[in-house]
Amino acid sequence: MAYASGPSTVPLLGETIGANLERVVARVPDREAFVSRHQGERLTYAELDRRVDLVARGLMDLGLDKGDRLGLWSPNYLEWALVQYATAKAGVILVNINPAYRPHELEYVLGQSGCRVLVVAPSFKSSDYVAMAASVAGSLPALERTVALWSPEWDALLSAGERVPMDRLRARQATLDFDEPINIQYTSGTTGFPKGATLSHHNILNNGYFVGEGCRFTEHDRVCVPVPYYHCFGMVMGNLGATTHGACVVLPSPGFEPRAVLEAVQEERCTALYGVPSMFIAELNEPDFGSFDLSSLRTGIMAGSPCPVEVMKRCVADMHMAEVTICYGMTETSPVSTQTTVDDPIEKRVGTVGRVHPHLEVKVVDPGTGRAVEVGASGELCTRGYSVMLGYWDDAGRTAEVIDGARWMHTGDLATMDEDGYVNIIGRIKDMVIRGGENVYPREVEEFLYRHEEIVDVQVIGVPDERYGEEIMAWVKVREGSSLTEDAVRDFCRGQIAHYKVPRYVVFVDEFPMTVTGKIQKFKMRQQAIEMLGLEGAASTTTA
Repeated sequence: MAYASGPSTVPLLGETIGANLERVVARVPDREAFVSRHQGERLTYAELDRRVDLVARGLMDLGLDKGDRLGLWSPNYLEWALVQYATAKAGVILVNINPAYRPHELEYVLGQSGCRVLVVAPSFKSSDYVAMAASVAGSLPALERTVALWSPEWDALLSAGERVPMDRLRARQATLDFDEPINIQYTSGTTGFPKGATLSHHNILNNGYFVGEGCRFTEHDRVCVPVPYYHCFGMVMGNLGATTHGACVVLPSPGFEPRAVLEAVQEERCTALYGVPSMFIAELNEPDFGSFDLSSLRTGIMAGSPCPVEVMKRCVADMHMAEVTICYGMTETSPVSTQTTVDDPIEKRVGTVGRVHPHLEVKVVDPGTGRAVEVGASGELCTRGYSVMLGYWDDAGRTAEVIDGARWMHTGDLATMDEDGYVNIIGRIKDMVIRGGENVYPREVEEFLYRHEEIVDVQVIGVPDERYGEEIMAWVKVREGSSLTEDAVRDFCRGQIAHYKVPRYVVFVDEFPMTVTGKIQKFKMRQQAIEMLGLEGAASTTTA
């Protein structure tokens, strides 16, 4: 049957994130822990621990208790990591907020999670986070204060931390248990609202650790992390994957910039590089790519959306990433469930998403019966083990929809498993689009577009894209006499929903493909769109 478990002689980490960090600090105090190139900052492990403790004590001075929620809304800065580890030491649940969110989305996640404090970067590119936070604060009774990084409020928090005795922090840490929730990460929801995947110390600490084990990290590794911190890829696979091994995290820029990544790898002598496929494609296509010395690279991770086989081969051949790995997972599983290894045959390393992770189980089931299918047959991939989330925050109903009575997480992804346990992802049961590593549920975009007074019906689908894996396309029915244009539809979305949810393609139609019973056939819409837009080349790209 299509079932596999991950036996391991390496035990799970039975400790909190803070305890693990302190154990690593004691082992490698003078090794570099973080390099933030765009900020000109470098911290050793000993310096990192001191800065983390200061922030943790400052949060306690604000009155944050164990189990309280703190929202963090910022691109990749060193302070993001400081707050991540500080909340873990103080027992405060960190709520990750996507930097691409706009007020509508921000208001929902802050309200649904009941955040008492919001920490924000002042601004980034066209986003004025302070102004947007102020615009929704009045409708959030639980939100007591907003602290902007590098502002007088941030300085006051650090000053307050100096006044809080270490004994108070130690006493707080002594009350923490590794099975308690410490992180909420919002994923787009089929009902139009994001769901808060609630993760424990045990979930994310161990997943980061075993991802690092898969890359064979030691304190001599330097990991370039251009993927966003608000996502599991950045904060779990990146930060926790590195710090559990005493390795160094290198931040090339606050947001993804391909040239900054190449410069960081070259100048910091990075041994590992992370990215979603579109990031690697952009780096490989940088005009003077060949002028960069990437010979220090050994390994890395490509994940977040289907990984084109040819791109993987170029990473191995042109970026010196002979030991590059593919990871597969989802936020609800902390995130990684399967990973290729450096010992896998090359065809498996570039053409599958690997085998089950240590201490986990995966199976492929018939979506109708829930029974495991035979090896080689397609079905829904399910995961069970330490990595499965505690549940969706304050939403038992939606939790029960995805975690069954035997604690199997139903991923909604269609997969096959071969006789050696290697998994291939071949499609999705869920009506979800993955654009450049970002999960987009069409229903969420559709419900927003329904607000437009000239739109009477709309269906959103994903279509193939060579750069991002998929792009968003909206099929729109308009009121009679409407003069709505494609650009006007996109303009309606811009600034109101995250940029990656804005449809790249808009087509006006009189009807949608339907079954005789009136169900919309989105697979037919996708087939027609590929022909309509000339996307046959992108559709034929082979992925793992």
